Amino acid sequence: MRLRRLGWAGVELEHDGRTLVVDLVEDTSPLFSHERFPTASRPGETAAALVTHLHSDHADPVAIRTALAPGAPVYRPEPVTGPEDDLKWTCGPEASFREHGVATEVVRPWETRSAGPFRIGAGPSVDGLGDPQLCWVVECDGLRVFHGGDTVFHGHWWSIARRFGPVDIAFVPINGPIVELPHLQPPSPFNAVMLPEEAAVAAHILGARIAVPIHYGTLHKPPIYVETPQAVERFEKRARKLGVTPLVTPPGEWFTPENAPVH
Repeated sequence: MRLRRLGWAGVELEHDGRTLVVDLVEDTSPLFSHERFPTASRPGETAAALVTHLHSDHADPVAIRTALAPGAPVYRPEPVTGPEDDLKWTCGPEASFREHGVATEVVRPWETRSAGPFRIGAGPSVDGLGDPQLCWVVECDGLRVFHGGDTVFHGHWWSIARRFGPVDIAFVPINGPIVELPHLQPPSPFNAVMLPEEAAVAAHILGARIAVPIHYGTLHKPPIYVETPQAVERFEKRARKLGVTPLVTPPGEWFTPENAPVH
């Protein structure tokens, strides 16, 4: 199996000519960025798309529609319910999925699915802004790959490892931002995504030999969104102390996990 980090939190897996994408995003305007993210490697042929949560920096319905093979599934968490402010960060992607005719399937924690050669497990996750989120564990070719979206640190790591793992490779968010938004007042002084040290600990609990940092670098817009400083360096330092190999990869560059243990 080959893997690559796409822009922000996006990841693509490939095995024997079949691909799967997680949190694929090509429209960088929600990130206030002009950065160009890598596109899916096999447009119109991708076996499945996984979405950790319905924020526009993790769910790009147009990019997903372009990537997917006809009839390929899009797996996602349950929709947000509640008053208008509670829907603020998910209503755009929800409407865009409908507008572009992209059918999605709600998956709940601990449920499993399959697509092509990929076996997919949904795990519990905690969004820093309070919206429904899943993590994903994808098994293929004897390897298990974890994707953590932009979760905060939580207490489900051990259960995820017991039910779906231990994982071989963990893609974990590391930028630990402080977020201040008009509809979330009074603001929280705590990080809305895992700090680098927390991400390394999560990968360690999951049993990962290799941990790839995601969700850093593109967005830093004080005072609305303030990333923690030196996230990559701090992540690498803590991961190595825990015996986890940090792998910092440029967006779009494929790598193969020869050094990851096969469970």
